[in-house]
Amino acid sequence: MGEAAVDTVSRIEKLFARTPIIEISDSVKVRAAQRAIDKRAPFHRQRNGIDDAILIEVYADVVGAKATGTRFAFITHNIKDFSHPAANNKLPHPDLAVCFSRVRSMYFITLGEALRRVQPEQFADLMIEQEWMEEPRRLTEILDAIDLLFHQVWYNRHQITRQKIERGQTKIVEKETFPVKNHLRRPIQRNVWEGALKAAAKVEKKYGVENLGPWDDFDWGMINGKLSALRWVLGDEWDMLDT
Repeated sequence: MGEAAVDTVSRIEKLFARTPIIEISDSVKVRAAQRAIDKRAPFHRQRNGIDDAILIEVYADVVGAKATGTRFAFITHNIKDFSHPAANNKLPHPDLAVCFSRVRSMYFITLGEALRRVQPEQFADLMIEQEWMEEPRRLTEILDAIDLLFHQVWYNRHQITRQKIERGQTKIVEKETFPVKNHLRRPIQRNVWEGALKAAAKVEKKYGVENLGPWDDFDWGMINGKLSALRWVLGDEWDMLDT
């Protein structure tokens, strides 16, 4: 696998070395920014999609500038940002559909499928043994998932504290004094609680209350487990659930 990887990287570098560099024009940047304002793909999710927006706008420019008879293909594994969200993920997102057609500008989510479409006689058996393999998640996807899970866990804990305050189990004080004999009934300073309320409002606005619970014990266990697992992948110890 090591030699194969080195050979693959070498081939990719040679392709890059002889491929024309496409400059990003100001008009591309403006159109990408307008997508963000309009919340059109790839800005239809809760993430900054400016890099992907620039990519699709550059592609649209190149397709539009070439004479009839030239064919193009846009190939991406990033189905969450570019593919149709409610239909076959081999179809482009409706916001991007204007960039594609059946013949002149095609959309693919695997390189093997694209090559077989362009030259079926040469690539009919290419990469068949690898197509069953799932693509690993990108780091940005993992970080986005961790961010959501983190805030879901934090918000749930915040709601538990809010219930305890409403029931009189936790007191709000102007200034906490130490030592506290019963740590289970430890008071909360007013300024700390006011900050927590503001933070909760921001979380509700960013993610939507419908994505913040409440959950049953099974779902709650799944959320904690996912957060722990993703943190472990990025270097934390198991069961790291601090918020």
